[in-house]
Amino acid sequence: MSVVIITGASKGIGKAATLEALTKFDSKVVAVARSSALLDELYNYVDKELGKANQLQLVVGDVTDEKVIQRAVNAAVDKWGRLDSVIANAGVIDPMDTVANGPVEGWKRLFDVNVFSVITLIQHALPHLHKSGKGSIIIVSSGAAVKPYQGWGAYGASKATINHIASTLAVEEKDITTIALRPGVVDTEMQVLIRSEGKKGMGGDHAKFMELHREGKLVKPQYPGHVLAALANNPPKELSGKMFSWNDAEMKPFNLS
Repeated sequence: MSVVIITGASKGIGKAATLEALTKFDSKVVAVARSSALLDELYNYVDKELGKANQLQLVVGDVTDEKVIQRAVNAAVDKWGRLDSVIANAGVIDPMDTVANGPVEGWKRLFDVNVFSVITLIQHALPHLHKSGKGSIIIVSSGAAVKPYQGWGAYGASKATINHIASTLAVEEKDITTIALRPGVVDTEMQVLIRSEGKKGMGGDHAKFMELHREGKLVKPQYPGHVLAALANNPPKELSGKMFSWNDAEMKPFNLS
């Protein structure tokens, strides 16, 4: 039974990871998200349907606010006396535009969410992860980190940065397992945004995502969510520092059976 912080926990992959952690691994979870309404909805479901409200703590706020990150760490340690893992899932994709036209302020906001909030979370969590004896940092990455898509320069660059941070942590923090996970093209609100607003900036690359949706090939959030929860519960130290797709052979032991 692990104690884990999950950011972006109110919907999509983060919500799926939260529910998988609670139900499949009996974990104790600090769920962080901006929407108090969605977090309350999650709490009510966990309370009434799962009977595990005592294993869920909510922290409402923006992950770019260091005070919110500190509250999340404190919530875990004050309630359960330790912190074993963090799942850095919160992320944004805007601006979806070319490097030539994308607003620099948009790039800065995206990096605040996708990169700097993760660094802040790691820095606050590390002292407790060291004490855990099985500390882990699981970061949600993307195939865009290694394959360029038109209009995704900001997003892809942020995920490539995250991958490098993961590999660096494997060198600097040898007793912590750090893994970046590519969840695939998942049926979340981000995909809705891509389909509805991405065409202008993405050009021809937009058609791929429209086709995946049309053909019913989007990944259900539960599948990568389960892998995230499984990695947090039993982190494989020999895989530290690398990025894996959720359905890679190395991830098979952590897949939903």
